[in-house]
Amino acid sequence: MEWTSYLAPLSQGAWVTVQLTVYSTILGGICAFVFGLGKLSHNPLLKGFSVAYIEIFRGTSLLVQLFWIYFALPIMGQAIGLDLRFPPVVAGVVALALNIGAYGAEVVRGAVQAVPKEQYEAATALNFTGRKRLWRITLPQAIPEMMPTFGNLAVQNLKDTALVSLISLGDLAFRAEQIRNFTQDSVTVYTLVLFMYFGMALVLTACMKLLERYVGRWRAAGG
Repeated sequence: MEWTSYLAPLSQGAWVTVQLTVYSTILGGICAFVFGLGKLSHNPLLKGFSVAYIEIFRGTSLLVQLFWIYFALPIMGQAIGLDLRFPPVVAGVVALALNIGAYGAEVVRGAVQAVPKEQYEAATALNFTGRKRLWRITLPQAIPEMMPTFGNLAVQNLKDTALVSLISLGDLAFRAEQIRNFTQDSVTVYTLVLFMYFGMALVLTACMKLLERYVGRWRAAGG
C-alpha cells in the first residue's frame, strides 16, 4: 500500500483526538478553577472535598482512572440500580478532564496565593465583598500568571489522549495501530503519526499563546 492511503483513516482518528483534546481541556479548566478555589475555601467540607479530588487524581495513574470510569463504574452502578455506562468518547473526555483539572487546580491555587496580601487589605479597606474581591482583585492578577502553565497542561493533555485507544475509541493512536497491524509498515505509520501529533501540538500551543495575549490585554484594561 502507498503511504498516502494511510492519510484518510489517520485524519479521521486525528479529528477524534482534536475533539477529545478540546472538550477535555475546557472541562478540565473548569474543574481547575472550581477545585483550586475550593481548596482555598474557608468551608471545611468544600475544602476537604477539593483536597481529596486533587490528591486522588494527581496521585493515581490516568490509565487506571480511564479504566475505572469505563469498566468499573458501570459495575458499581448496576449494584445500586443505576446505569453508569458511558460511551468511550464520554469516558475519555471525563477521565482526561478530571486528571488535567487536578493538576490545573494546583496552578490556580498557587496563582491566587501569589497575589500580594496588600491587595486584599486594600480591598477590605474599600469594603469589597468576598465575591467582588475575587472578580475585581484576585482573578485579574492571577489568571495571567496561570496561562503559561495551562498551555503546557493543554499540550500534555493532547498527548495523553492516546490512552483512550485502549478502550477502543478510534482516535489517532487507535487508527495507527489498526493500520500497522494490517500492513506491518511500522516505520511509515508511526512517522506519520509522530508528525501529526507534533502538528496538532504546534497549533494548540499557538492557540494558547493567543489566549495568553488576550488575557494580558484584558488585565491591562483593568479586567
